[in-house]
Amino acid sequence: MFEVLGYEFFRNALIAGIFASIACGVIGSYVVVKKMVSVSGGISHAAFGGIGLGYFLGFDPIIGAIIFTLGVSLGIGTLQQKARQNLDTLVGAVWASGMALGIIFIALTPGYAPDLFSFLFGNILLVPSGDIVLMAVLVVIILAIVALLYYPLLAVTFDEEYARVMNLPVVFLSYLLLTLVALTVVMLIRVVGIILVIALLALPPAIAREWTGNLKSMMVLSTLLGAVFTLGGIWLSYLFDIPSGATIIIVCASAYLLALAGKKVVENRSFIPS
Repeated sequence: MFEVLGYEFFRNALIAGIFASIACGVIGSYVVVKKMVSVSGGISHAAFGGIGLGYFLGFDPIIGAIIFTLGVSLGIGTLQQKARQNLDTLVGAVWASGMALGIIFIALTPGYAPDLFSFLFGNILLVPSGDIVLMAVLVVIILAIVALLYYPLLAVTFDEEYARVMNLPVVFLSYLLLTLVALTVVMLIRVVGIILVIALLALPPAIAREWTGNLKSMMVLSTLLGAVFTLGGIWLSYLFDIPSGATIIIVCASAYLLALAGKKVVENRSFIPS
């Protein structure tokens, strides 16, 4: 089985899985605690508009996704803060509009878009070396920002009113958090695809939250869980010749159900008199 490690594409997949797990563990913890899962789903689907734009204008679709997701995330923050729009409505509009723009751009592009399926559903076994470098840069940016602003981001995540009382720049930190979500979403597109991003971003932190008591330990545990799920999904997809992105998500979802069942069993046993 280990002879497959001699192939560059498989080593790239493992490295990409580790980078994605780090981003998911850190930013996904904020997403789960702050209940931003639906927002993350809207941003991820809007990324398809950037991919379509990249094909249409002839540059790297991942760069287009970065530009588009950053613009969308800041747009969501602006409309929510300034126009006081309902967040669910904004997410629905962004979700649908991004996908629609992507379809239009691709339809207007001459020729055939060969990587379109992998952008939608992911294929970590086809991640090129250039994307590995980009993922490394994004991970460094994410970790640096979180390390520098951990406590302000913590305050905004758990209680915005308290953060305002402490004179923290709540609006700026909210924009920053949306920006970090956008960068993480772009990283995950190559791993599990636009359609499945929301699950990988939310499930490992959701499992970690059930078994940890603070945000730091939640980040560490969710990073480790994400690595196990991602690498396990890669192995299974290779062994059984099935889509890698879908396999990773099935592994995540199965683990989430087992974690919930396990916690229920533990709770029930604690109520049994000795």
